[in-house]
Amino acid sequence: MQSRSAEERREDLVRLYREASVCTRCPLSQGRTKVVFGNGNADADLMFVGEGPGQQEDLQGLPFVGRAGKLLDQLLEGIDLSRSEVFVANVVKCRPPGNRDPLPDEIEACKPYLHKQIDLIEPKVICTLGNFSTKLLTRSQRGITSVHGRPQVHELGGRTVRVFPIYHPAAALRSTRTLEELREDFAKLPALLAEPAPVPIGAVAPVAAAVAAAGPEPEPPQMDLFG
Repeated sequence: MQSRSAEERREDLVRLYREASVCTRCPLSQGRTKVVFGNGNADADLMFVGEGPGQQEDLQGLPFVGRAGKLLDQLLEGIDLSRSEVFVANVVKCRPPGNRDPLPDEIEACKPYLHKQIDLIEPKVICTLGNFSTKLLTRSQRGITSVHGRPQVHELGGRTVRVFPIYHPAAALRSTRTLEELREDFAKLPALLAEPAPVPIGAVAPVAAAVAAAGPEPEPPQMDLFG
């Protein structure tokens, strides 16, 4: 299938935003001020996924606008990137009351939006911020302390992508040690973004099986001195 152009994918992303902006799939829609769809470069190689919007995000309709967002901007500057070059989103697009964790039915209702964002943006790397988004997107219960800074390959939104778990910037605001580890993990991102796209899961085995079934390649014919 022919790949869609960046402009076509951007137009589809705008349509998805319009759909999400009036979404009533779960009870979170009843208490929101604005849907926080996400923002940034619609053709970004690097995507960040947090948990959900907080109070300021809900008021402004933008992700990561508080102290944690300022730290994210500083961390990006440290690797010669800006917020306009990446895309930032959350697992759920509406603020849970009192900033509580999203409930399973709320996540399930919002999951298609996140997966479609991944499909349309086509990022090379997805950074999961903190425990919540990491466990959701890696489908594992391993905590962020044991998996941060270690890239994984997963199928998300119909795409094979590298998932790079890191600490949430809000956690780094409370701990100097966590901030140091977060900076170290950010320093790995340029090299990770430069790597070739990961091979789709399960794609290597069928190729290897076909080669084995065909048997060894015949020896090439001997050429004479002037052949």
